[in-house]
Formats: sequence, C-alpha cells, structure tokens
Amino acid sequence: MQLICPICQNQLNQADRSYVCPNRHSFDIARQGYVNLLTVQQKHSLAPGDTREQVLARRAFLEAGFYAPIAETLIKTAEKYGVAGEILDIGCGEGWYSAQLADALHLPLTGLDISKEAVRAAAAKYKQHLWLCATAAHIPVPEGSASLLTSLFALTLPEEFHRVLGENGLYFQVLAAQDHLLGLKSIIYDELHLKEKDSVPELPGFERLESIPIRFDFTVEGEQIRNLFSMTPHVFRIGKEGARRLNETAVLSDTASCVLNVFRRV
Repeated sequence: MQLICPICQNQLNQADRSYVCPNRHSFDIARQGYVNLLTVQQKHSLAPGDTREQVLARRAFLEAGFYAPIAETLIKTAEKYGVAGEILDIGCGEGWYSAQLADALHLPLTGLDISKEAVRAAAAKYKQHLWLCATAAHIPVPEGSASLLTSLFALTLPEEFHRVLGENGLYFQVLAAQDHLLGLKSIIYDELHLKEKDSVPELPGFERLESIPIRFDFTVEGEQIRNLFSMTPHVFRIGKEGARRLNETAVLSDTASCVLNVFRRV
C-alpha cells in the first residue's frame, strides 16, 4: 500500500531501510519490519496504546484459538462479498485477526496501531504484511487506498475511514455486545451494571449491509484467564477485591458475544 508522509502529506517512497518524502522527511524501517509514522505531535502520552505485557497476553490467548469463531466469521463474510484488493486493519494489535483474514484471502494487508509494541510484535511474526505505528485519526495512506477496512474491538472514525476506502469499499466493524464476557465481569466487579450498547450503529457516509451476531462459549484456565483479562478495558477499572477474586479463579467458563457490522462506502 502506498504511504504518505504524516508531516506534509506527500508521497513516501522506500529508499533502502527508510521511507522518504520529497521534503526529505524520513522514517526508518525498524529491525522487526514495521514503520513508525507516529509523530510527536500525534502522541497523547510517551508510549500510547497497549503495553508489551498486554500485547503478549493477547497473542497467547488468540493463538490458543479461543476466539477462532470471530476470525472464521470475518473470513466467510469477506468471501461472501468477494473482497479483493488491499486490506487495511485499524487498531490491528499484534495482528492475529487481520493476518488470518489476509492469508485466507491471499490479499495484501496493511495493519495500523498506535502502540509501537503491538506493531513490533505483528511485524516480527507476520513478515509478509506491512505494519505501521500511526494514529487512526490521520491514517497515512492516500484517498481510496483500501478495498476492505477492518476495525475489530477498536475505534470507529467514519470520516477518515470513508477517505481511505475506495469506491464501494467495505468496512468490517466488530463491536462487543452487551452480554460479552459476563462471566469475567461477575468476578472482577462487585455488582454488574449492564449499560445500553449500540452494537449496530448507523455511520455517515456508509450503508450498513448486514449485522452478524457472533456468540460462543469457551473455558479458560490458569494463566489464560489473566491473558483474557489483559485484553479487555477492565484492566484499567478493576479494584483490589476484584483483583483478589480474579487471582483466586482457576477455571472460567464464559461467553463471547459480539457483532460484525458490514458497511459499504457510499
């Protein structure tokens, strides 16, 4: 996928182990193979996004196959719609979902995440794809670059997503449903307060073609319980008592519940 300079928006061209624009802004290709296009001005902290510990926990959990039904649904849906061309994954994390999708479809993939640790891990494992450390608010690719854009348990920025998708391009959005991981939540919180969640939103500039519920049970033990917890936003909210109960839990049977929304750019 063609890249653009995050500073001046001119085209970036590869020169040896760097990407350089006509204004001589230069961005090195890291040893692991990713490109850091996140400027200092675009950072909201010294090291934004997931930590190395969170990235490794997610990789261990996902590679064990617990969430395989989500990847399988993505692949089947992409095949149903005859997806071809470039895939762009926003909030790619360590790359497991989008690498599964791109490899099954034999399509080129560019993954983007604000976490340097995440894209470092993705690039080290899935070397055949392009991985970028960058902000989703200013995706460093030209207009109309992608045929399929994915955002899986990540943020949605309709205007920017519309810009980088080609004509009639597809957007796959996976959102957690209201009853997602109630077993985990019942352990870490004293009381469960289920908030209304809009898991089938309408987006400006997009037509929603369908919404596919994905729901399945799974059981995890030992360290995989902690890995699952580390993947969730609850890691920032848990109290002392919840942490104690979680550490005392040896086996967790739970239900994953989410929705795949399929949008077409209009």
